[in-house]
Amino acid sequence: MDIEVLRRAPLFATLDDDAFRLLTDELTEVDLSRGASVFREGDQGDQLYFIVSGKVKLGRTSPDGRESLLAILGPGELFGEMALFDPSPRTATATAVSETRLAGLKNESLNALLRTRPEVSAQLLQALARRLRRTNDSLSDLVFSDVPGRVAKALLDLADRFGRPATDGVLVAHELTQEELAQLVGASRETVNKALAEFVQRGWLRLEARAVVILDMQRLRQRSR
Repeated sequence: MDIEVLRRAPLFATLDDDAFRLLTDELTEVDLSRGASVFREGDQGDQLYFIVSGKVKLGRTSPDGRESLLAILGPGELFGEMALFDPSPRTATATAVSETRLAGLKNESLNALLRTRPEVSAQLLQALARRLRRTNDSLSDLVFSDVPGRVAKALLDLADRFGRPATDGVLVAHELTQEELAQLVGASRETVNKALAEFVQRGWLRLEARAVVILDMQRLRQRSR
């Protein structure tokens, strides 16, 4: 397990070495292949997870079978933390979108730490607040933004978290299929493909397999507003 990734995670960053070592001794490794789920909507939850490597999508399914993506998470981020505060069934399905390694932490182990290190509670609340803020932004975009604007904003968010320099721009290996990208922005695959084709025609980006290269960050940012 890459301990350094966890050490940089906000939840662990405030711990001294002894507390960090005690907590990581309680972690269990979980390896997932693409498409494998660590838990499903409706399951009972008794632990949270940290992403050591790879990416995880959080999604929900409507009664008629339609799917929507709530978030795409990567190394250093955590999920499943709501089960710590609310013992209700899981509200989303967590699925790997690439080869992924997780570190699982039982709620009882984290509760023991919280009793002696209350500052960790503040980090957990900040993580929940970030997730809530992102959800609020997504709801606002669904009301006020058109599909191309939502696609542009989603690509910029993925670039901020997963992008790396390429010879002619920023490579964003998002690992998502076109259907998953459409679910992320709340639109049909056909409409999202049309928006991507327009961005390509304008010279703002180049499409690659489950990735894009952003060629004109400024124009894409203007279109996201």
